[in-house]
Amino acid sequence: MPSDIVRVPFERDALDVWALTDARNVDWPVVYVLDQSKPEGTGEPRHGRPRDVYVGETRNAAGRMRQHLANPDKGQLDTVRVVVNETFNKSACLDLESRLIQLLSADGAYSVLNRNDGITSANYYDRERYRDVFADVVQQLLAEGVFTRPIPEIENSDLFKLSPFKALTQDQAAALEDILEGLFADLRDERGDTIVIQGHPGTGKTVVAIYLLKLLVDIGSAPPSDDFDRDSLFADFFLGEHPALLADLRVGIVVPQQSLRESIKRVFRKTPGLDAAMVLTPFEVGQADGEWDLLLVDEAHRLNQRANQSTGVLNAKFPIINRRLFGTDDLAKTQLDWIRAKSRHQILLLDEAQSVRPADLSKESVVELLEAAQARDRRYRLSTQMRVQAGADYVAYVRDVLRVPRAGRVAGSVLPQRFKGYDLRVFTDLSEMHAEIRARDAEHGLARLVAGYAWKWASRKDSGAADIELDGVALQWNRASKDWIASQGALEQVGSIHTVQGYDLNYAGVVIGGDLRYDVDRDELFVDRASYFDTKGAENNKQLGRSYSDTELREFISNIYGVLLTRGIRGTYIYAVDPGMRAYIERYFSA
Repeated sequence: MPSDIVRVPFERDALDVWALTDARNVDWPVVYVLDQSKPEGTGEPRHGRPRDVYVGETRNAAGRMRQHLANPDKGQLDTVRVVVNETFNKSACLDLESRLIQLLSADGAYSVLNRNDGITSANYYDRERYRDVFADVVQQLLAEGVFTRPIPEIENSDLFKLSPFKALTQDQAAALEDILEGLFADLRDERGDTIVIQGHPGTGKTVVAIYLLKLLVDIGSAPPSDDFDRDSLFADFFLGEHPALLADLRVGIVVPQQSLRESIKRVFRKTPGLDAAMVLTPFEVGQADGEWDLLLVDEAHRLNQRANQSTGVLNAKFPIINRRLFGTDDLAKTQLDWIRAKSRHQILLLDEAQSVRPADLSKESVVELLEAAQARDRRYRLSTQMRVQAGADYVAYVRDVLRVPRAGRVAGSVLPQRFKGYDLRVFTDLSEMHAEIRARDAEHGLARLVAGYAWKWASRKDSGAADIELDGVALQWNRASKDWIASQGALEQVGSIHTVQGYDLNYAGVVIGGDLRYDVDRDELFVDRASYFDTKGAENNKQLGRSYSDTELREFISNIYGVLLTRGIRGTYIYAVDPGMRAYIERYFSA
């Protein structure tokens, strides 16, 4: 049954008249959108700054509107749209409410006023049928101009994928509840501590970090008002002593990767309560005046130990920060030590199998971190696969196929698997794979070529030079270092690990270069150092006196391809340069 969307001025007289027109206005589950079409006191549309919007669900729409009218924080809102459907129930309304909040927060034209008090992606009777109902509601709102961009464009944007208003999986919600309990226990006891959240690619570590930060800001910002739902998942944390424990806390999120950091800053600029200044580099933490009460660290495995940095300027900063924080330039100190020195509480999100350079935290450091958190009952796991439609089994399978053989295990001992419904293909011609990536991009958007660092970056010095030339195809590495995936010309370029780690794609065309090869006779994967061109990824650590063996380098390179092969939501296409490697991946990745 189609939904009716009734538009009413957000004024007492108009709402009182509307309340009498239909019994469902006072006793029926509905969803509503309150928005702002013009600046207060004028008849002109707003320009240059986001419009405020609030989305809610209720059984008594008329009564709920009276509550909102009495709230001075919503005095600037002027229009309410009420979505009525004969089949709606509480579960369906919560689902639609969550869907609209996510889309409006990612539209780019709005500042969403909702608190972040816990919406989960829960199943309920006939949910699949309701998806069609919701799609019709969204299209009606689009036709009315509520959405300012096409829905597929919104869903492919960073604002959508990194939104703090995501509906959590049951797995994420349970983990967050435990994390909050642990954090509040530490705050209550005035005891600094480190929480570790562990998860494979696609389990939503970055989303959880952003969601958690927004949730903490909301809990500590103000007492519950008319938008507070006492039945929501995290409602108890908005009550009692919890808000006082978070009041005036200085919080921030550390993001080691430049490209992802800029995307998160854009999200924070659009989100009430959050600020782009909260998004930090490890160097900014080390150099800053004052301390943080809490720092969240996304992709914590990418924090650096003492090693040759990407620039001479950063090399110079390392000893300066060490001396400032510890009184001496202790070579054993890492960026994690800086974060611990500058904050009372830390929440680290990591995956030990996504370290891709020798400068990253050492494996020993990460293992020690995990074991220490486990001993303190502060280690939490995310397991539900949110990105790859092939599921968690696919991520584990990719890692198994690429895992460095050890303890008598050989590469060929993995049993081939197939993943129904996931577009997984191996190509023998790069031009054909690129053509398919173009076709998928035209259909769904966000289809890109990505590759291991197995070619020199000639285009950095010569903008007209080709970096990768194969099968009559001449391509360049990514021209943008920030937000490359959404940049102009990205479809005709190749993304490196440093521009795609942490991001989602609909389809990934992965080029496995000559850096990772397969020896048919020994049935073993091996690296070709001469074909690996990430100078920071292959160099020994002279400062710590450490050299990296081929076995260790192979593990870094395998991790790189493990990341690239788990970017695609709908599908992954693979092309290998080495004939032996091509035969190997055909064994395991043919559809």
